[in-house]
Amino acid sequence: MVSYIVTGGTGFLGRRVVAGLLERDPQAVVHALTREASVAKLRELAAGWGAEDRVFPLVGDLTAPELGLIEEPPHADHIVHLGAVYDMTADADTTYAANVQGTRAVADLAVELGAVLHHVSSVAVAGDHQGKFFEDDFDLGQGLHSPYHRTKFEAEKLVRETKGLRWRVYRPAIVVGDSRTGEMDKIDGPYYFFPAIAGLAALPSELPVPLPDLGATNVVPVDYVVAAMVELVTKPGLIGRTFHLTNPRPQPFGEIYNALARAAGAPTSIGTVPGSHTALHALGGLPGVPAVRDFLLERFGIPAEVAPHTAFESDFVSESTQAHLRGTGIEVPDFADYAATLWDYWRAHLDPDRARRREGVDGRVVLITGASSGIGLATAHAVAKRGATVLMVARTEEDLNAAAAAVRAESGAAQAYICDITDEKSVELLVKQVLADHGHVDYVVNNAGRSIRRSVLNSTDRMHDFERTMAVNYFGAVRLILALLPSMRERRFGHFVNISSIAVQTKVPRFAAYVASKSALDNFSEIAAVENADAGITFTSVRMPLVRTAMIAPTDLYRSIPVHSPDQAADIVVRALEHRPNRIDTPIGTFAQFVDTVMPSVKRAILHQGFRMFGESKAAGRPEPVEAADAPAKPQGRSPLLALAPIVQPLMGLPAPAARFTNRIPGLHW
Repeated sequence: MVSYIVTGGTGFLGRRVVAGLLERDPQAVVHALTREASVAKLRELAAGWGAEDRVFPLVGDLTAPELGLIEEPPHADHIVHLGAVYDMTADADTTYAANVQGTRAVADLAVELGAVLHHVSSVAVAGDHQGKFFEDDFDLGQGLHSPYHRTKFEAEKLVRETKGLRWRVYRPAIVVGDSRTGEMDKIDGPYYFFPAIAGLAALPSELPVPLPDLGATNVVPVDYVVAAMVELVTKPGLIGRTFHLTNPRPQPFGEIYNALARAAGAPTSIGTVPGSHTALHALGGLPGVPAVRDFLLERFGIPAEVAPHTAFESDFVSESTQAHLRGTGIEVPDFADYAATLWDYWRAHLDPDRARRREGVDGRVVLITGASSGIGLATAHAVAKRGATVLMVARTEEDLNAAAAAVRAESGAAQAYICDITDEKSVELLVKQVLADHGHVDYVVNNAGRSIRRSVLNSTDRMHDFERTMAVNYFGAVRLILALLPSMRERRFGHFVNISSIAVQTKVPRFAAYVASKSALDNFSEIAAVENADAGITFTSVRMPLVRTAMIAPTDLYRSIPVHSPDQAADIVVRALEHRPNRIDTPIGTFAQFVDTVMPSVKRAILHQGFRMFGESKAAGRPEPVEAADAPAKPQGRSPLLALAPIVQPLMGLPAPAARFTNRIPGLHW
């Protein structure tokens, strides 16, 4: 019975190697060096392999002195050392602790147990060596320009120089996902460039693209590395040998790009620009150029530490490895044959922007405040009918439960959440519960609102009107945005629709508190959108025209003018969710802004006359201000605004074809 100690046995490469060793020898036993926190994960893996009685945790820590073992190490014929920091962006101290100090402790353990050490190094030990790098080559005076390169070199040197140690060394190239399934566990190496290729997919695929000559790289799929390692680890002898687990043929970047571009539907390269490799190398030595390069790379989500090390100056010769694998059927597949498989897996599981790709609301989680009536309830029905899971939020439990039941009965999935958005603790509990129930929120409709129609003069002793209005319309919405923002940034997607008002553009009198609160939210959202654009967080302000809801009911004046129904308003909100524009206006709102820009005094005069003609609503509970004493007598009977209905009604919204046409005009979204 062969016994193994394995480090890194629960990692992406390690768990596959362990599974391969167990499959190769049904009698083999594996003791996996594992932190206490990962013991459950190891046992879960062992159960999946059907090897609960052959896989045992060896509790310890690769970075601790003497591996932090709390028990005497078991007998082992072989130690397979896969544990290391493979992250090029990790800091030097962390990398050194795992890659060098950890390797020293593993080598000492192998000597103590008389075991053969199978050390997984890396082609990074070749550094900037130019030309062929053979399996027997090691220290050729090459430069090592990153903590990762230096620590992998030092670790292999330590293995080679440890007295009494029997060793073999394995140097994988850049390891990507499984060529058969595409499975990969994290973004690393060439995967950092995938989003840029996805962005190019927006261009016509027939567009010819010349590429700079970036040299060649060396990429191998994880299934090849695992199969080769299992074969070589279980071969007798081979002490003191080094194996290059690489592609026998260097792969030009243009070849890698074209394979991925075809998978992505992006334009392919027509060739490289002659002399660009030398020019780029010379350019990189100029003052300030590396800083600019690093800045641009970061903008594309590519760590500055990664980009310079994806190309190799070395040509890794693997003749000895290929000779030992000959006749086993273990060969490196051509990258073009599995690039589409890698791409499809990345798109489905690793693309940081995958949450924002799907258009529409089908399958989305949509949270709506003020959802028990009016625009909120109509929007809940509308998005539920389109396949969304609707999270309906309001203060009054009885009304909200009835509204949610109606949505479930008529439209689809809806769940009620009682919350007062003016209360910080209530919002905190809401978000905690929603994330526990659903994992995430895709869309938020900040619809809950408060309005009051009262002149400024009649408000001189009513500061609470402004405070209450701001508490709901501004602070309540902002409180919810701030609470959900971290989880949305983690998923790199989220969209907020804020129900603003046409009054923000028209600035009609008697709505100072309301307009100020909506304007504040509009401006907050514009700044938040800029700051979070890189994380896929977007905002839409809907400058909603008048809607016949309970909010406008106290104002008799509005009973005689054309207004939207809640269902019409919900259609506008759905457009905001599906298309995610910065804002949605109305023609009359845009016209009001235009007049304010070119003829501000005229607009103020018109609004002042309106202020004098139409007094306070009954709900204001206050006589007319002194300045309005000379105002014309209140109109009796039919409101003069009805005469304007044929003009105003079309300006409240356009037919869909007309709206689609005008939306092509920069700055307009009606």
